[in-house]
Amino acid sequence: MAQDKKHDGDYLSAADKALLRFTELMIDKIQTLQGDWKKPWFTPGTTQPPQNLSGRHYNGGNSLMLMMQAEKMGYDIPVWATFDRITNLNYIKDKHGNVFQARDENNNKLPQVSVNKGEKSFPVFLTTFTVVNPETKEKIPYDDYRNLSKEEQSKYKVYPKLQVYNVFNVAAQTNLELTRPQMFEKLKAQAQGQMMHEQGDLSSHPAIDKMIDDNLFLCPINQVKGDKAYYSPANDHIVIPKREQFVDGEAFATNTLHECAHATGADSRLSRHLGGHPFGSPEYAREELIAELSAAVISSQYGMSKHIKSDSAQYLKSWLGSLQQGPEYLKSVLGDVRRSTGMITQRLESIQQEMSKGEEADYSRFRPANVSAPQTAQESQVQAAKEAEPVEEEVHHHGRSR
Repeated sequence: MAQDKKHDGDYLSAADKALLRFTELMIDKIQTLQGDWKKPWFTPGTTQPPQNLSGRHYNGGNSLMLMMQAEKMGYDIPVWATFDRITNLNYIKDKHGNVFQARDENNNKLPQVSVNKGEKSFPVFLTTFTVVNPETKEKIPYDDYRNLSKEEQSKYKVYPKLQVYNVFNVAAQTNLELTRPQMFEKLKAQAQGQMMHEQGDLSSHPAIDKMIDDNLFLCPINQVKGDKAYYSPANDHIVIPKREQFVDGEAFATNTLHECAHATGADSRLSRHLGGHPFGSPEYAREELIAELSAAVISSQYGMSKHIKSDSAQYLKSWLGSLQQGPEYLKSVLGDVRRSTGMITQRLESIQQEMSKGEEADYSRFRPANVSAPQTAQESQVQAAKEAEPVEEEVHHHGRSR
């Protein structure tokens, strides 16, 4: 991994450099929220869920930081790619694997797509996995490992490795608009497709509404007449004020997603030891940040804007102080955000897939115990892989109840 020398004689790895950039962005964001905590995490209509050129969305921490970078730089088309992927827009490959320069319908060579001079890339993380049999030393591809039975998987050790890739905003940092105007317009049209919600509309997103109203989450969600929203680790259930108590469905859904994020930390799920931290402690503040960021990422993915919870605003100073101490704090938080958002998104996608069946939909598998069984170490490795961030292939309203 490439390393840069620091002034004090130490070295910064590519991952360390990326974390420093992430930390600076997060500090800027929280300082902004300190000035007005009623602002949403992301300005409505200016930040869309980031994706790569293949249309796959980035997840977890990568999604969060790319949205912050896009908002900071004023990028309004959320499509990112590596330098090599951008360069490869200039070439096509035939069925025999031969590579040719891209041409138009009249067989004229298309103008070259390139990164604009002086543009700086932005880092994203990708976790890769090496799978080894400790006895035979045999290595197998990770995709093959995932297809093995649990008994066969137990014979192997899985070693994750964090890698850093550098990406550019395809619309703003390249000449794509001039060289591939049709592709540019298509990406622009896709970016404008985010759902927007008006105040007073009590719906949010079909899959999210279905999960909440029909109790299809990992633990029960109890809607009660009241003014408190919370997750109870002791009882493993969520309590949320009734939908009509909120200014709109978006506020209701995003507050519920905050509590869902807390619920992923249960001992039977991601085991963040929720019951062991007293109210107001640094550990409690950290858990609030995980829940806020997880809810913000998922909200953005489903076309909603997440405002900071009023009872989370008191932790802004604590978050800022922890971030200013060094990037390790954010590194651990982003890891938990990735796992939390992955777990919630996987549930929502399963519900959405079932909903697409119409009258044949069967939600019984979501309901029985409403609790996830503890994962083994090997199962956790597989889960982490499912949440891996998409990187292009390298080829030559208010959030409170009223």
